[in-house]
Amino acid sequence: MLVHSERPANGSRHPSASTDMNQVQSAIKSAHSVLTQKQKKDGHWVFELEADATIPAEFILLEHFLDRIDEDVEQRMGVYLRRIQGKHGGWPLYHDGAFDISASVKAYFALKAIGDDVDAPHMRRAREAILAHGGAERSNVFTRFQMAVFGQVPWRATPVMPIELVLMPRAGFFSIWNMSYWSRTVVTPLLVVRAVEARAVNPRNISIQELFVTPPEKIRDWNHGPFRSVWGRLFTGIDKVIRPIEPFMPAKLRKKAIQAALDFIEPRLSDGGLGAIYPAMANVVMMYRALGVSDDDPRARQAWQALLDLIVTHGAESYCQPCVSPVWDTALTGLAMVEASTGSRPTAPEATRDMLGKTAAWLRERQILDVKGDWAMNTKARPGGWAFQYDNDYYPDVDDTAVVGMLLHREDPKANKEAIARAREWIIGMQSSNGGWGAFDVDNNLDALNHIPFADHGALLDPPTADVSARCISFLSQLALPEDRDIIDRGVAYLLQEQEKDGSWFGRWGTNYIYGTWSVLCALNAAGLDHDHPAMRRAVSWLESVQREDGGWGEDCATFEGAPPGQYHESLPSQTAWATLALMAAGRKDSPAVARGMAFLVAAQGEDGEWQEKPFNAVGFPKVFYLRYHGYRQFFPLMALSRYRNLAASNSGKVEYGF
Repeated sequence: MLVHSERPANGSRHPSASTDMNQVQSAIKSAHSVLTQKQKKDGHWVFELEADATIPAEFILLEHFLDRIDEDVEQRMGVYLRRIQGKHGGWPLYHDGAFDISASVKAYFALKAIGDDVDAPHMRRAREAILAHGGAERSNVFTRFQMAVFGQVPWRATPVMPIELVLMPRAGFFSIWNMSYWSRTVVTPLLVVRAVEARAVNPRNISIQELFVTPPEKIRDWNHGPFRSVWGRLFTGIDKVIRPIEPFMPAKLRKKAIQAALDFIEPRLSDGGLGAIYPAMANVVMMYRALGVSDDDPRARQAWQALLDLIVTHGAESYCQPCVSPVWDTALTGLAMVEASTGSRPTAPEATRDMLGKTAAWLRERQILDVKGDWAMNTKARPGGWAFQYDNDYYPDVDDTAVVGMLLHREDPKANKEAIARAREWIIGMQSSNGGWGAFDVDNNLDALNHIPFADHGALLDPPTADVSARCISFLSQLALPEDRDIIDRGVAYLLQEQEKDGSWFGRWGTNYIYGTWSVLCALNAAGLDHDHPAMRRAVSWLESVQREDGGWGEDCATFEGAPPGQYHESLPSQTAWATLALMAAGRKDSPAVARGMAFLVAAQGEDGEWQEKPFNAVGFPKVFYLRYHGYRQFFPLMALSRYRNLAASNSGKVEYGF
């Protein structure tokens, strides 16, 4: 029997005293039904991907940069921005988060652009909060670029980033090829925008000078720190030296550099946009306008449409997603559905098998087999990965590829044999020299670049991380090919080195230590590490120590900013699922902690079969950009409940798969 605490009536299940396996089975059936209904006709799943106020605010400002204003869309985005304004007067980077100066400046700017009265209560509160935090002059580099194109700050408010950098070979320290994929795609069109000092049309002549404590023309310390190391001070000094020289760059060289930027960008354009991420996509749109390219030009039309495709509307509200996540959502949902439809008490096994047959076909069609993207600079492996989005062939995602590979292997290893083999080959080729894996590149770890003035977000690079590495180890271990043992062992050694003192692992792409610990414990189990290994015991002890009184787990995005790991003021379905999946992978399926976690998930499920959670559950860039995957609250609890049910009836009681 699973004992849980009473919960207030909120449309969720509310058993009086205990939850048994029949209730677990009922919860699985309901959740499975929800995901069945959400599958697209062609076999895939896609859920909303929400960020903070920054992206919709930037979209509004982009329309004013271009003078392509859609009043209906902007007004709905205004409703969204007003709703998510924080109690502190500004805008946070995630649900219920602290004030963020850059997000607040952009949101205020956008609301003013769409016509909000500056003396309206919400605008006055925002302005007062911004000024109290040092004013718009203390916003980050990307916000200062935004203000510069609108003439709100001089271009010297932005770091020196000469367009000539695109001509630099990889051996050059500041080469774009030493940056991560996302930095490379965002920076390259932005360098063009800066080189020509593009100016927004700004048809309503919107100004936000009231947000500055000091008039911008009087500010001299735009790159003021705080510096994270001596490198920051050094590069700020270099910035000061280069700044007076930059205007005298030979015109011929500048023209050549702009053409080189276009030569980089245009082969990578697709219906998904450059890099299939909002900042890069928006910068391309600004770049084309700044270069005098007509909006009717096929390149400009394609770039603009890719942005429009990111807009989500719910009634009176709209917001713009940072990107879309169909491959990731499909792979994870598919694994949850596999788990639900197998075991001694399977849920709709035949119907699910048919559904997942379509899913596998959809995924196979999207495997990137003939495009050597930027990753190929550092490995001789053949293409074989999957991108995160619908269309982003130059930038397949290591994490997605490992998860898709595990799904295809479970769905039908024979029918998917060739796809799995190509995925395995590519994953092996993407292993970094320290044994770990990054998300998109090999050995992308020139850390000093994170200290240049342009990189005040500290996320210019894509070094190996524990969570991505764990997924690759899980995939290779699930395949269990003897020739991969050395590769797996190198990866395991990397993971063991990355364990925190408290027993947890940092989660680069999810929130946070619970996510990282779940990822790694799945991998260590799949790789054959004994459940009594000290690293696994320490991780289990940590997970049990942060379980909440109601049986669930929750973690604040503030843990990326130094808050206590694994803690939050409420339990969340997605993080409870991660924690219980981690404990089950570590051999603790019969522990009281897992039983209490299952009881929480059953009790928290709504009568409609869905779980709800408002807090953000992932991260783009720690301390800068956070995400809320809307699907996490649904498919991860289904996976955990199904795994619990299946292990209860298994002979070994051991998780036999990588994930």
